[in-house]
Amino acid sequence: MAPVESTVVNSGVYRDGERIASPSTLAEALSCLPDSQSMAWIGMYRPDDAQLYAAAQHFDLHELAVEDAIVAHQRPKLERYGKTLFVVLRAARYRDETERVEFGELHIFCGPNFILTVRHSESPDLSAVRTRMENDPDLLRLGTEAVLYAILDAVVDGYAPVVAGLQNDIDEIETEVFSGDPGVSRRIYELTREVIEFQRATRPLLGMLRGLSAGFDKYHTDEELQRYLRDVTDHATTVVERADGFRQLLGNILTVNATLVSQNQNEEMRNLTQASYAQNEEIKKVSAWAAILFAPTLIGTVYGMNFDDMPELHWHLGYPFALSMMFLTCGSLYTIFKRRGWL
Repeated sequence: MAPVESTVVNSGVYRDGERIASPSTLAEALSCLPDSQSMAWIGMYRPDDAQLYAAAQHFDLHELAVEDAIVAHQRPKLERYGKTLFVVLRAARYRDETERVEFGELHIFCGPNFILTVRHSESPDLSAVRTRMENDPDLLRLGTEAVLYAILDAVVDGYAPVVAGLQNDIDEIETEVFSGDPGVSRRIYELTREVIEFQRATRPLLGMLRGLSAGFDKYHTDEELQRYLRDVTDHATTVVERADGFRQLLGNILTVNATLVSQNQNEEMRNLTQASYAQNEEIKKVSAWAAILFAPTLIGTVYGMNFDDMPELHWHLGYPFALSMMFLTCGSLYTIFKRRGWL
């Protein structure tokens, strides 16, 4: 089994907003804490079960929280185990090349003098958070809650490009819907699934932030930090509202697309019906003329059989009589078909 330190990507001990040590092991990190005013910040990346249990022993983490961190695939939540906060966050980032939203999972154990982050994916980039905090000693000296705020802020700010990417996809879909693209229905369905997944990652944040705000007085949270957390809440609320709007808009677009598809189908059926009607009219004309021409053919065929015993075969008026029958029959059929609109 690889040692737990093999999954530690960064570690530091801080006091009064300054980094005073960079321990190489978890035990060393705890031993480097000079007093209660200092804190250890340990970042781990994709530890296995044994490595995470080893870290839990060092920081005395609750077994239920450790189990959640091992299983992963948790919904965003905030739990308090004694003096330790356990926070689950789902980061998101938009991939322009694939037009897809990728989600990552982050577990945070926040104690009085330590903060342990466990990442199960590449996002969010906590190195940028650490750099920001180390460049702002006034904020960093507020302790582990300030680090937790900075991580929350980074995750929520990371939602902004996702919102912009989804908005751009929706704009493209609207254009495709009214241009009659046959593949737009599948894209609407796939984007709706992404928006739903994005809602699952963002909506629980509001409850988590309300829970943190409710504990401001009880845990004597610094007033400046309270302002920062309220700012994160405002940004998270905006993201959640945009995600809700996207889902409703996609539902409306799907309805409009279904209506347009139905109208196109009705138009095609109408055109097909008109073509069939025109074809029937032509067939009726052909049939009418065929019937008119068949009558003299029948009479001529009968009188052209040349049997000796045929009546009227040697009659002097037979020829004009046969012609009269032909013209009379053809005229009658023409009049009948004309009245019926066949000609």
